Amino acid sequence: MNALLKKLRILAVNAGACSGAGLWESGTERLTSYSPATGEAIADVMLADAAQYDVVVTRAQAAFLKWRSVPAPLRGQLIRDLGNRLRDFCEPLGELVSLEMGKIRAEGIGEVQEMIDICDFATGLSRQLCGSTMHSERPGHRMYEQWHPLGPIGIMSAFNFPVAVWSWNAALATVCGDTMIWKPSPMTPLTAIAVQHLCNDLMSDHKIDGLFNLTIGTNEHVAQRMLEDRRLPLISFTGSCEVGKHVAEVVGRRMGKTLLELGGNNAIIVEPDADLNLAIRGILFGAVGTAGQRCTTTRRLLVHESVIEEVQTRLLEAYAQVKIGDPLDRTTLMGPLVSPRSVAIMFQAIQQAVSEGGSILCGGQTMNTQPGNYVAPTIIRMPTQSHQVRQETFAPILYLMSYRDLAEAITMHNDVPQGLSSSIFTTNLITAEKFLSAAGSDCGIANVNIGTSGAEIGGAFGGEKDTGGGRESGSDSWKAYMRRQTNTINWSTSLPLAQGIQFG
Repeated sequence: MNALLKKLRILAVNAGACSGAGLWESGTERLTSYSPATGEAIADVMLADAAQYDVVVTRAQAAFLKWRSVPAPLRGQLIRDLGNRLRDFCEPLGELVSLEMGKIRAEGIGEVQEMIDICDFATGLSRQLCGSTMHSERPGHRMYEQWHPLGPIGIMSAFNFPVAVWSWNAALATVCGDTMIWKPSPMTPLTAIAVQHLCNDLMSDHKIDGLFNLTIGTNEHVAQRMLEDRRLPLISFTGSCEVGKHVAEVVGRRMGKTLLELGGNNAIIVEPDADLNLAIRGILFGAVGTAGQRCTTTRRLLVHESVIEEVQTRLLEAYAQVKIGDPLDRTTLMGPLVSPRSVAIMFQAIQQAVSEGGSILCGGQTMNTQPGNYVAPTIIRMPTQSHQVRQETFAPILYLMSYRDLAEAITMHNDVPQGLSSSIFTTNLITAEKFLSAAGSDCGIANVNIGTSGAEIGGAFGGEKDTGGGRESGSDSWKAYMRRQTNTINWSTSLPLAQGIQFG
């Protein structure tokens, strides 16, 4: 870990933009990466300006013209090799994620394992980019669909999963025949630089260039240009609902495609027949994991009035056992928030919830005994689902509310703008199926007897409503990175028209 960080500190000064082959370029502006655990500077990064951005996109365009013609199974071999390189660097890269982002070591390493898993998935997918065949109504005609590479795509990732979300996009886009330009969060540039170095070595070994590209820059010089750039047919954006709406508007004006993974205000419903041992564990990880900075974090807990007091007592006991501290300490269960601004936003939300009738059951304060952005995970008992409860706050705040029957619980569950992840704890099959039905959860992800966090890469990940509607990772998410083409072949000697039209 120390050796990797030392290398990064040396290289970071040149790290504005890169398109492989060791071609690092930068402008004159500087960005400092800070440790959320101590508040200390880790390293400085020189940012890319508009000129460097254009250089990178031009190289990505040129690389696409070659890469799109490489057979998909051969593209898969490159992603297989990327997965193997990540296996070699799983521990130090995972620790770097913890150092720069603040999530605990187990989650940092787990994030790199997620990268490895998606590489395995994409390698197999490279032989399964299947289209459909259809019967034509015209004699002597054959119809089918096929999928072609889309082009250079833009990936704009968030700080909370600084490398995994990039890999969801990059692994699938690569086997689909696309090249890519990655703009990471300005709060986590070092993890992006580390991944780009791995990609540079990979591209060198495969004798290609311009496939994986990195641009670290300001909104003015990089982000807004990506949104407006007609050379990028797809923008994959992970971030807040507010910014996501801006992304959709700007890209939509140029008729570009967007893949939006936005906010979540995820709820767990606890029924009277629930296995509470299971439920408490699921709630705890969902609410406290990554210090509440997951889009799938459990933010609302809806408990049947007959068991809410027992659930509350057991949750308070569980929260009291959460060790908060250095994310690289293997005994820590919750690290810091990513920035002082995140701390301020958390306490604004707590004050607002209290003003709307909430009672703080635990937490509600910072950890003043140590430097860094440490806070106590907070549970607030709310009498109703107020305005504040309907807002997503990226922090470990859990709103606890009661309900009378399942119909009321589902109504409360769906009565928020976001629609990402959801869960119910019940041992009743009928109740579970009602929750999963069209009249149940309105989220893109709905679980039974597991929490809202911790999605596997095999399923499509994403949500509805203000969450954006995009899907990444598994299932048929690969289709977002390709363009569909319908083909009709006439192998007869006549020229019949569809719908029986007679012409001429």
